[in-house]
Amino acid sequence: MNEHVAIASPVSKTTRAAEGLDRRCWSVAEIEAMVSAGILAEDERFELIGGEVVPTSPKGPYHEWIKIELNRFWQRAAPDHLQIAPETTLWLDEYTFVEPDFWVHARVAGPRKTTGADMLLAIEVADSSLAYDLGRKIGVYAAYGVPEVWVIDARTLVTRVHRALGAAGYAEIVNIPHDQPLVSILAPELAVTLREIGLEPAHEQA
Repeated sequence: MNEHVAIASPVSKTTRAAEGLDRRCWSVAEIEAMVSAGILAEDERFELIGGEVVPTSPKGPYHEWIKIELNRFWQRAAPDHLQIAPETTLWLDEYTFVEPDFWVHARVAGPRKTTGADMLLAIEVADSSLAYDLGRKIGVYAAYGVPEVWVIDARTLVTRVHRALGAAGYAEIVNIPHDQPLVSILAPELAVTLREIGLEPAHEQA
């Protein structure tokens, strides 16, 4: 974990809600047990941030279209030494897991839980979740040492790139329009220009 940008891991079994009322803190193990027992559905979409269950927004058509086209491109372009995982859980600690739309890491043999330390790049495609993805979730990625994060606005196709992780978070934050190449520092083989793979902003599709 990035000690200088760390989010607080709970030391008790409650968290404090905005209105001042205590809430129970959940661990990853407890969430997994509830899924196994059928209390939570396997396809129910949420993330666990510091012990708090955060429901994720329903996906709109632009979100799905972008994700499908990116997945199609990257599965063809990816070299053998890189793994591109779509919508796969990223385990960060005992009380936190997230599900980026894509994450990239070095290919490893056999199944295992992937952590922030393994990441080369995380990608979020954001529609109604844009404020959350650019706010609290970026703080989570920084706290757990994810070196680079892209947040693609599903409507405008402008990608906010976060990199150069340091003590104060991401020192380099730039907006890349859809007609300019997106190039990851640690995974340059996955460079992509959204327009060149057939994606256009929502207002140009009307």
